[in-house]
Amino acid sequence: MSVNNIVPLTNVALLAAAIERAASRPAGLPGLVVMYGPSGYGKSLAASYSANQHRAYYVECRESWTKKAFLLAILLEIGVIPAKTISEMVDQIAEQLSRSGRPLIVDDVQYVIDKAAANVLTDLYNASEGTIILIGEERVPASMGRLERLHNRVLEWVPAEAASLDDVGALAARSYPDIDIADDLLALVNDRVRGCLRRVAVNLYQIHQEALANGWERVDAAIWGEREIHTGQPPARRG
Repeated sequence: MSVNNIVPLTNVALLAAAIERAASRPAGLPGLVVMYGPSGYGKSLAASYSANQHRAYYVECRESWTKKAFLLAILLEIGVIPAKTISEMVDQIAEQLSRSGRPLIVDDVQYVIDKAAANVLTDLYNASEGTIILIGEERVPASMGRLERLHNRVLEWVPAEAASLDDVGALAARSYPDIDIADDLLALVNDRVRGCLRRVAVNLYQIHQEALANGWERVDAAIWGEREIHTGQPPARRG
């Protein structure tokens, strides 16, 4: 995704600034940055922006991954043919991080931290002393607290913030410039979804579709009326 196509939302700016500080840290300071927060807060969007901005290597973890699968995914991303053993793979990745000076972003890191693969992250950092960004769900800090060797290498914790009204307005303007969605409706949506950016995006799409169907050039809370606002809950069964 191009940086120019990403809306500069709060969490995008927070993560980008934290990575910049980590990349320019004085010698001797640890180089892990951890962004954490509820699902749907736009953390992966922030990661995409930062990966482009800093030419970072980017890996999105999966729950089914083993330690070896995790390392193979990183090696594929950095363009290095994997060695035969896990230890050699760690050395390959660490060498590339050290030589290139490029950060490594690990998204959905909870899937790695909750398994034995967590120790591989510590090994990668120790061997490279590079800038490594871990992005995951709300439980990540607590999970890392049980991994002291990894936890004490964190330079900066970045809690993802709920979407602000400015975030919602910026997303609406960038996504649907043909429709004027009033601030009172944007605020109503954001309040109902409790700042979950993913659900904001779903509602903006629904508002846009309704506006097109009704020929609205502008829609506010009064015009929207009693129409549904998607909160993630299934509708009640009728009859």
